[in-house]
Amino acid sequence: MRTEMNAGTDPRPDEARLHALVDGQLPPAEREALRAQLAADPEAEATVKAWAAQREHLRALHAGVLREPVPPALAAAARHLRQEGRRLDRWQRWGGIAASVVIAFTVGWLAHGWDQAGAKPRQLAEFGRQAVVAHVVYSPEVRHPVEVTAAQQDHLVQWLSKRLGRPLKVPDLTAQGYELVGGRLLPGEDGARAQFMYQNARTERITLYVGAVDSGAKGPSDGGTGETAFRFTHEDGASSFYWVDQGFGYALAGRMGRAELLPLAETVYRQL
Repeated sequence: MRTEMNAGTDPRPDEARLHALVDGQLPPAEREALRAQLAADPEAEATVKAWAAQREHLRALHAGVLREPVPPALAAAARHLRQEGRRLDRWQRWGGIAASVVIAFTVGWLAHGWDQAGAKPRQLAEFGRQAVVAHVVYSPEVRHPVEVTAAQQDHLVQWLSKRLGRPLKVPDLTAQGYELVGGRLLPGEDGARAQFMYQNARTERITLYVGAVDSGAKGPSDGGTGETAFRFTHEDGASSFYWVDQGFGYALAGRMGRAELLPLAETVYRQL
């Protein structure tokens, strides 16, 4: 049953209309009517403002990528999808932000990687950067920080392991003061990504971002193991330590400095 707003009798707008408002897809009259309705619903209005801020944040981070020409192979694939009449509804599961931004973010990232021959080190750096982006987008969420909560940890691990095509482990960080909140599935350059979220008693959150990544590491530099050393990135107030082990990338992100994040990353590394 839909809840009623405190002021007035109009039903609370559903998320599809709110997404359409953020994406600028509503006709002017409907847009103004919805904005007037939101003025009487502070909770829904706050949700829209948060989505709009996330949308602009992602656009700013990927402005350069989104301006690049779309590779012919990707354009052909898009035409094929339109011809097949496939809907984009499935993209809504990638998170509580405007669906069109997620699509643009993913397509832009793919386009960026497909035309960059020999850019494997750059792809690894981009993996660490995307871990920071995912952390910045999802860690502030109050209502929907994860898709599956820690109460269903077995289901969460089985589901994400199946989607990523590899058995996953969830590190235990209780000794470091962090409890598992849950996890979600995200899109990635080389396939799906998993994000596990943790929170401490001060409600500070860290996220572990996991997925297949080709680091280009091989030969004597890494002993033929396909591993890389820890690397660090910092952007927009959030930091990440990231590394590759057997063709799989891991990145631990949080709004903290290098010295505070490093021992947490080392703990995660030892448990994986």
